[in-house]
Amino acid sequence: MTTQPPATGCPFKLDGTGADIHTEARALSALGPAARVELPGGLPGIPAWSVTDPGLIRRLLAHPDISKDAHQHWPAYRNGETEGWPLKIWIEVRNALSAYGAEHARLRRPLAAAFTLRRVRALAPRIKAITRDLLSGLDSVDTAGAIDLRDRFAWRLPLLVVNELLGVPEDLHDAFRDAVGSLFATDLSEDEAAAAGTETYRLLSTLVAIKSKQPGDDVTSALITAHEGGLLSEQELLDSMMLVIGASHETTANLLGHAVVNLLTHPDQLAQVTSGHASWDQVVDETLRHQAPIANILLRFPTQNVHDTESDLTFQQGDAIVINYAAAGRDRTTHGPDADLFDITRTTASEHLAFGHGTHFCPGAPLARLEASIALPMLFSTYPDLRLAVDPSELTPLPSLISNGHQHIPVLLHR
Repeated sequence: MTTQPPATGCPFKLDGTGADIHTEARALSALGPAARVELPGGLPGIPAWSVTDPGLIRRLLAHPDISKDAHQHWPAYRNGETEGWPLKIWIEVRNALSAYGAEHARLRRPLAAAFTLRRVRALAPRIKAITRDLLSGLDSVDTAGAIDLRDRFAWRLPLLVVNELLGVPEDLHDAFRDAVGSLFATDLSEDEAAAAGTETYRLLSTLVAIKSKQPGDDVTSALITAHEGGLLSEQELLDSMMLVIGASHETTANLLGHAVVNLLTHPDQLAQVTSGHASWDQVVDETLRHQAPIANILLRFPTQNVHDTESDLTFQQGDAIVINYAAAGRDRTTHGPDADLFDITRTTASEHLAFGHGTHFCPGAPLARLEASIALPMLFSTYPDLRLAVDPSELTPLPSLISNGHQHIPVLLHR
């Protein structure tokens, strides 16, 4: 895999194709705790900060004067300077991910029921059943040649789980899969990005229409009730559903994929966990640290000038801020000089920031952990001879600076 060479001046141009996010992250980290960058997407001149230092990330994510509301706090958006920007959907949505202050609390409240500990734990039997069905179906795909484990398992499992959460009818499963995947691609043209957004909203509206007529014990029905009670606007209803999909699916799909690849390329560590000398929780935390499933998250904005005394950096009111979780996970000050290496015995693994920090901590984190803790041991016990069908260097990353995963994971199930 290749990437652009490190920038020799300012700003550093982020690679929208996501060709090698860790080389990019190392180059950015070398420029300091935060570096000036230019956002990808075909429109020159959209400046931002990329924050790579874990300590600075924590301080900014917890700072009361750092907002995620572009409608209020990003002058470039309010002044029309982002017209035609393919990534605009990430800051235009009206849900808890992009809200600030009291608005964030209001929009997060209806989502709380989706990820309560009770609801998550209650999903465990269904997750086991879905995992069992997916694994039993792998042999029938192709018993002689390679199969794509991302397509057949790592991507499909969290999709089926979030569809259960939302109450998505089976005939819409594949359409949701394709539409959601397009939202995370950051190499699209303006027209392609607009088409992906249009299709996603069409599917969400279709689901709302179905569940309005046939409500059930699912998150979509609960959000519709909140909308009908005046707690959510129609746009907030749709965007909150989009957030549930993103929080429940993309992170988990990438977590599963990277865990499988890392264990298959480190057979000694796979042996430790399958023999009980290490835990699956250790695998999950080290995977989240080593390969943050969301590499970069867009965007945050100071509501007034914010000076960070520890880094001696000042973020001006209205500056755009990108949080670089990929860089934070491999910070050498936190995780040692071997931070680029995968090691499930690493004592600092749980100190990762893969699910965020502060008020915007990912609500789907407990569900992602539960799915991984169920799916990974079942996968390796069902197929103890599982191995990659290609050299790891041949695995192609997703075309995204946001979503950190593989496009395909070809594996052989049997020797």
